[in-house]
Amino acid sequence: MVGRLSLALLVLLVAAGAAACLGQEITGSQLVLSGQVRQDGRELQFRIRRLPVNAFPDLPGPVAAALEERGCLIPQTYEAHRPENVIHGSLERAGSSDWAVLCSVKGKVSLLVFFASASPTEPVVLAERLETERLQEHDLTGVLGFNWGIDPASPGRIHEAQASMRHRPAPPDHDCVADSTIDHKTIYHLYRNGAWERVEVDSD
Repeated sequence: MVGRLSLALLVLLVAAGAAACLGQEITGSQLVLSGQVRQDGRELQFRIRRLPVNAFPDLPGPVAAALEERGCLIPQTYEAHRPENVIHGSLERAGSSDWAVLCSVKGKVSLLVFFASASPTEPVVLAERLETERLQEHDLTGVLGFNWGIDPASPGRIHEAQASMRHRPAPPDHDCVADSTIDHKTIYHLYRNGAWERVEVDSD
């Protein structure tokens, strides 16, 4: 009888261990998305690495909770060497403490902005794309990587980007969201007078 109980217990422990391992594998597959896409008539491999919300401990608790509730993972560009695509700045007005995040859910990436003055459950959605629409080649392997990155752009950075403009405007009084495609174009989003606008810079 004791032998049978011990055997049953052993089976349960093995099954529990297998389930735990399966859970880890599922989590890992969510954090690294890979597959094939068709570009320019070719089938190409891609790989996108994502990070969980808890990889960004500086996020305010309510913002982190709102991202978790949405099921967000944070996609990383192919050149990332540290956690990225979560930014902090004065995005609503001078002196405000706001956040912007690239949030990936079910293959779609959204650029979300969380104003400190608003509920974190209702962020502004500045842009949305499928993850597989933001891929490009970046090394000799030919494997495509994620090319969408965001950064805070200070008024000084905006003023510098407008240096060659014939009618150079005064710099804004607060930060913008720099929305970049690596090695290509950067779009600057500025919140002003209750609405978002695109800032004109030299490369426009």
